[in-house]
Amino acid sequence: MPQFLGRTALVTGAARGEGRSHAVRLPAEGADVAVLDICRHLDSATYPGPSETDLGDTVAAIEQEDRAAFARTVDVRDEQSVQCYVDDAVAALGSVDIVSVNAGIFGPGSPTWDVEINQWREVIDINLTGAFTTARAVLPQMIRAGNGGAIVFTSSAVAIRAVENCADYVASKAGVIGLMKAMALELGRHEIRVDALCPTLVDTHMILNEPLYRLFRPDLERPGLADVEPLFRANNVLDTPWVEPRDVSEAVVWLASEAARYVTGVALPVDAGMSLK
Repeated sequence: MPQFLGRTALVTGAARGEGRSHAVRLPAEGADVAVLDICRHLDSATYPGPSETDLGDTVAAIEQEDRAAFARTVDVRDEQSVQCYVDDAVAALGSVDIVSVNAGIFGPGSPTWDVEINQWREVIDINLTGAFTTARAVLPQMIRAGNGGAIVFTSSAVAIRAVENCADYVASKAGVIGLMKAMALELGRHEIRVDALCPTLVDTHMILNEPLYRLFRPDLERPGLADVEPLFRANNVLDTPWVEPRDVSEAVVWLASEAARYVTGVALPVDAGMSLK
């Protein structure tokens, strides 16, 4: 029997990339899935934003697993919209048991003294405050349901081993780990486990774009993937330039499963050894 049959998961940032991967992997284990994403371009992003079509494709993939989906375009910075979405998702699918707090953005890389305040606010508001608003919206019904559950935040390996020229992103993801640990202490009495995943570079739109390539190769006017892949690879201990979204999804499934029933408060690297270097 699928291990999550009869359970409901909620995944933020689910239109594509890691979020879509998680949203499709969980129904393969029997879960119904509520998904959301902002479905537009963000000012600080150096890569195209997701679309409503992307989110619709995620829903179609969930339904291909013969599981129910509930989707909406939501900005995780909008507290009222997040709460309304969670309430409607619970009404449609039942109490949420598994939460993948995944919505995030990477801004233009620059030294800390050159980071614009609006960029700082957007990255922090989405990556950290958005994680908080999502958790705060979903937790009361998880506690009332009395079924325990699992919350898995997406942090980053750079929260463990900081890198230069992205202080906004590093700070936001380090904050996610702090939030996760505080929540793990608070929620243990309710049998709700709270953990975070810390991936290295992941093969998604967030890293496969020229502005990010220029962070690694500022000596080139228009660097391409071939110019930066050796540097991506050197970033890790294992011989790979990045991990795939499915590698992170497998960790989400494990942390949400009975196999990890005594795992809480952990920042788990899925980073090919990056945080060791």
